[in-house]
Amino acid sequence: MKTVTLNNSVVMPLLGFGVYQIPAEDTERTVSDALAAGYRLLDTAAAYGNEEAVGRAIASSGILREDLFVTTKLWVQDAPAQDNTRRAFETSLTKLGLDHLDLYLMHQPFGDVYGQWRAMEALNREGLARAIGVANFYPDRLIDLIVNNDITPQVNQIETHPFFQRADFHTLMREHGVQHQSWGGFAEGKNDLFTNPLLAGIGKEHGKSVAQVVLRWLTQRDVITIPKSVRAERMAENFDVFDFNLTDEQMAEIATLDTGDSLFFDHHDPEIVTWLAKRRLDA
Repeated sequence: MKTVTLNNSVVMPLLGFGVYQIPAEDTERTVSDALAAGYRLLDTAAAYGNEEAVGRAIASSGILREDLFVTTKLWVQDAPAQDNTRRAFETSLTKLGLDHLDLYLMHQPFGDVYGQWRAMEALNREGLARAIGVANFYPDRLIDLIVNNDITPQVNQIETHPFFQRADFHTLMREHGVQHQSWGGFAEGKNDLFTNPLLAGIGKEHGKSVAQVVLRWLTQRDVITIPKSVRAERMAENFDVFDFNLTDEQMAEIATLDTGDSLFFDHHDPEIVTWLAKRRLDA
């Protein structure tokens, strides 16, 4: 497995397994299959409602804790944000059955972001979260967070796929030492990604599937990716992407697919902001 080194010297796998939209009743089996396939980076969130199932799969795997890299995410908290962030962190840790996290991400750039971040900085200093970062932060919000706080986020997990490549933002994050991580790497199949002629043609040249080409395109850019699948054979296929390299010409061809727009939701849209910022978890 190839790795990247975060700005605080923590080493993180470049390819992992995500559990977004996997029902809780299916998550334990699915994560167990992923671990058996070789994945060691697991990505979940309080908002996904399946942290406990991820924890059960970890506990039954027999894999040493130091060989795993576990990420979960903080949802928007009510005031006082610093107190509630620690409570939310402890709840997630208990559900996962762990004594620390490898990476704790702020899931949305809303609410008392700075109160939440100060609490996350404290968790990092205490060693309870080896690395801390954010998700869904656009450039303006990310730079403002960096300028006004002590710890620069180690990671920003954002929508990134062939149709929304974030190239300029990727460069900006690199300049500030923030690791780019992708969610939605396959665009959930939108725009007929899996039958895209350009991607299929590149795959044929390498004897690889479109999915493998996309994952190699991401990892070759040093973008961490967390593909999801509930099928063991697809998990194995997605894991098998480090035995080939895309040429500079192929990378340039894939760059032409970029539309510059989200295929899911715009964090600058007032209606989206209102919905996300007001949403609260039951637990």
